Amino acid sequence: MSETMEFKAELKQLLHLITHSLYSDREIFLRELISNASDAINKAKFDSLEKDHLLQNDKDWRITIRVDKDLNTLTVTDNGVGMNQEEVIQNLGTIAHSGTKAFLERSKEAMASNRPDLIGQFGVGFYSSFMVADKVTVITRQIGLNESDAISWTSDGQGSYSLEKTTRSRRGTDVILHLKEDARENFLEPYTIQNLVRKFSDFLENPVFLENQVTEKEETKWESKQINSSKAIWLRSKSEVSTEEYNEFYKQVGSDFEPPAKVIHYSGEGIAEFKVLLFIPRQQPYDFEFYNPKFGPKLYVQRVLIQDNCTDLLPPYLRFVKGVVDCPDLPLNVSREILQDNVTIQKIKKDITKEVLKSLKDLKSSEPEVYQKFFQALGQVLKEGLRIDFEHKEKIMDLMLFESLLGEADKPTDFADYVAKMSLEQKDIFHLGAENRQVALASPVLEAFRKHSINVLFFTDPVDQFILPYMNEYKGRKLVGADQGAIPGLESVAKEDEDSFADLLGKWKDWVPEVGNARLSTRLEQSPACLVSEDGQSSAHMERLLKRMGRSEGMPATVRTIELNPKHPFVKAMNTLYKTDPNSPKLIDSANVLTDLATIGEGGRIENPLSLVQRVVTMMEAGLKS
Repeated sequence: MSETMEFKAELKQLLHLITHSLYSDREIFLRELISNASDAINKAKFDSLEKDHLLQNDKDWRITIRVDKDLNTLTVTDNGVGMNQEEVIQNLGTIAHSGTKAFLERSKEAMASNRPDLIGQFGVGFYSSFMVADKVTVITRQIGLNESDAISWTSDGQGSYSLEKTTRSRRGTDVILHLKEDARENFLEPYTIQNLVRKFSDFLENPVFLENQVTEKEETKWESKQINSSKAIWLRSKSEVSTEEYNEFYKQVGSDFEPPAKVIHYSGEGIAEFKVLLFIPRQQPYDFEFYNPKFGPKLYVQRVLIQDNCTDLLPPYLRFVKGVVDCPDLPLNVSREILQDNVTIQKIKKDITKEVLKSLKDLKSSEPEVYQKFFQALGQVLKEGLRIDFEHKEKIMDLMLFESLLGEADKPTDFADYVAKMSLEQKDIFHLGAENRQVALASPVLEAFRKHSINVLFFTDPVDQFILPYMNEYKGRKLVGADQGAIPGLESVAKEDEDSFADLLGKWKDWVPEVGNARLSTRLEQSPACLVSEDGQSSAHMERLLKRMGRSEGMPATVRTIELNPKHPFVKAMNTLYKTDPNSPKLIDSANVLTDLATIGEGGRIENPLSLVQRVVTMMEAGLKS
């Protein structure tokens, strides 16, 4: 005899919301039904530990999905613990264990476009069936009960459900979905079902079988095959997993054809137990996007995929890391917002960040060529950590690589090696921004550094200029621009030269108004002049980058200082001429030409090339006539 009962008020609201508002993420329903079935099997295994007779020799644990195109039904079957009538009413007709109330409250606040994601996060589970079905029938028999004690539950999701006694030959549950017309095209296709199982439930320990009708030689029969792998390699110990298995799994989760540079596989403990299997790529994977907001490992709870990209588990500067995290103690009914403040998630994120940085350091030390290739491809991303992760600033700086003045081409150095090779007199770490190594090596500001064998790091990555404020020192040693301010540690200017050139230097700004100051240089050995920025000002390279990026509009240009080489014949000749004829027009031409040449020498562009050409031609003519 059938009995009709009303859903609780909150559940009516939920079903209305699911039926009318949550169609864009309908595939979630299959994950939820399979997860429920797996939980029921695991409960049966547990209950039978001390009561093995309850299983009645039925230990062929399995979940079966049957696709019936004739009846337009999709059935999910398990041989788990099953339910009695009281449990059916409690689990399928009330709000008791579903998290429905929290789901409804959060849905009221959420944008419609965000709502589909909340279904799985809140564990609404069984009720998501009504996104694809206009009627759902559940036939269940509790473990230990007789065949005639089964219960049938049926509802169209409109506010009520019916219950009646029925029979079932085995313990367990059938969830029969009578699919809506617009759901049949996708969810009655074996290919679609197989892909969804592999996406969400591929690693369940309980096998999932697909049953569908096939026609062979004009004869129709049912075909059954297992469609999940059940091989969650992250749950095995490292000693049990081969390199080939790691590589194959990385291809699956990393969208990469090359093997990973580093495998991170460990078990975490503390607030919660969790398993981690992460991969560091050798190079930039083909689908990697530098500013893609979707990053982070796949988050599993008891082998079930909860989030494809859990951004809460990794800081953005490690977004190149791929893999999985499985935390069986993480509640299924938390929203994305709560996850961000969840103590367990925060603990796992902190632990993973530490392990990834440690693994990168190990890779850099043990396989420098592999690490160099990785850093060339993804170093830009890693450097972002310097401005957002102050806790690990020094560890991140230890991972940086730079070409340098005294280093060989294509053999970069790091801060630690730089410091280890510094002389006792040298106190600071010197750097120079440039387009590339060749441009940096040609800079006149490096002449004295080269003479005194003082190394200079080349910051040739555009990102370097933007992270400089966040790495202003390394283990107590300041980072100083080789083209900025006065450089300590080099030879000082002779007192007689300062006195001799004072008047010429004082007049320079009158001849070249765009120059802020003029002084004698300790940097130069062969070149007559160079331009530098004062301490605290933007470097010339930084200004060029901003112009190229279109971000310099409205920003006043840095007023540069020109440094003259008192040992250079041309500078000496200018000083001699100034002493004998301070009003000579040749001095104005010479000062402007030297300033323009210094601009070109540092890789910059002069405002008026024609003026430079005219002045050089005039000076050449005068030289030929003398």
